[in-house]
Amino acid sequence: MHYKNLIAGQWVGSDDTFLSSPTQGEGTAFACGTPALVADACAAAEDAFWSYGYAPRATRAAFLDAIADEIEARADDLTRMGTYETGLPAARLDGERGRTTGQLRLFASHIRDGAHLDLRHDPALPDRAPLPRPDLKLVQRPIGPVAVFGASNFPLAFSTGGGDTAAALAAGCPVVVKGHPAHPGTGEIVAAAIDAARVKQALHPGVFSFVHDGDIAVGGALAQDPHIKAVGFTGSLRGGRALFDLCAARPEPIPFFGELGSVNPMFLLPHALADRASDIATGWAASLTMGAGQFCTNPGIAVVPSAHVDAFCAAAAQALATVAPQTMLTDGICAAFHSGRDAIAATPGVTAVLAADAQGRAVSPHLYRVSAASFAADPTLAHEVFGPLGLVISVDDAADMADLARALDGQLTATLHMDAGDRDMADSLMRILERKAGRVLINGFPTGVEVADAMVHGGPYPASTNFGATSVGTLSIRRFLRPVCYQNLPDGLSDWATA
Repeated sequence: MHYKNLIAGQWVGSDDTFLSSPTQGEGTAFACGTPALVADACAAAEDAFWSYGYAPRATRAAFLDAIADEIEARADDLTRMGTYETGLPAARLDGERGRTTGQLRLFASHIRDGAHLDLRHDPALPDRAPLPRPDLKLVQRPIGPVAVFGASNFPLAFSTGGGDTAAALAAGCPVVVKGHPAHPGTGEIVAAAIDAARVKQALHPGVFSFVHDGDIAVGGALAQDPHIKAVGFTGSLRGGRALFDLCAARPEPIPFFGELGSVNPMFLLPHALADRASDIATGWAASLTMGAGQFCTNPGIAVVPSAHVDAFCAAAAQALATVAPQTMLTDGICAAFHSGRDAIAATPGVTAVLAADAQGRAVSPHLYRVSAASFAADPTLAHEVFGPLGLVISVDDAADMADLARALDGQLTATLHMDAGDRDMADSLMRILERKAGRVLINGFPTGVEVADAMVHGGPYPASTNFGATSVGTLSIRRFLRPVCYQNLPDGLSDWATA
């Protein structure tokens, strides 16, 4: 461990330090990031782009595979550090490490195939009347250095070497990561793994840098550095919107790909409830409390016909009551959960179904219910509470359920629980939900995002800041590419077909 910032292959300290916040014991001092270090990292990334951005796909793929190997070589250290810093169980971190290395290798395979290039060729038509057509060729090219902000809730899969970093490196873009203060040691170990892979592949040292957290000036400097051409972010709506505004206000505005969370509503239809209300409630309880509810796809709202709401609430409360207190990622996240819980509990029309306190950084599940009318009367009830809290909304009929769906903001996911007898009602809801969410599930639960070609992890604002993008799956590479058209390109002038 260096407890420093990795700037273009060198571990660099600073005048100030911050303390990590582990689940037990004293915190560890890490060198703060600074705007000056950000500037050095971004300048090095720009310099690296002229070689890395034009490196053969095989070279970039080998780099991604080498990063995965280096992360696996540090498996025990990562699990030990991750559990110490976040309180997440070892099994969860081991699984997340597998997801992280898996998506690195998936991107390596994806770029070897060249599908991301989206090659198009319109041959010249010199004899076309009334005007000839020139020869046109299109390919996707990397955009330049990319900034990545690590997430609090996924110390591996959405942080230093996570999906944004993997996609950007696969595209040919050097990366500067701002680590998350919830797990600085874990971030440093992954940064060391990436740098070790870079050295083995003999790549420019500016291809990857890692800057620890400092004050808000560090994130602002990264988003506004003129060398940075896009930002990937997973986190809160408030923080993400502030960075989005900075990116838009630059002399050269750049895309900000922010995944900002959502309440991920579930719509429970009458025949499904009549047949298996208890099973749905049990499954919801498991999804709602997975990882102490600290998932951006946590299904925080269940919309239930009033005829079934009493039975469903009873079954859900029974399942949730068996869940032991769980440790949250940071003291700040725990405090924010309590604040959000208290605000919901104090809202007129809201009734507590299950509420229990826990000690310190631990939390227990909470369940509340409210009518559709009371829910509509207070927009704050539709805000995400990051943690194991569920809200059941009772609706009178199909029209009431559709009206509620139309009034929701953009979501990462929306779920229908239905049986064959619910088909007509489901058909009308689908037209609404596909406009509201990036992923629509049938008879499932949204926690657990498969890394695959067809996955979409994004949605209309405020779930994400770019509804046409995903932060998970091979399609996420498109965020860091742009189309270039070549007109009448002579043979040999550009390797456009093999880039």
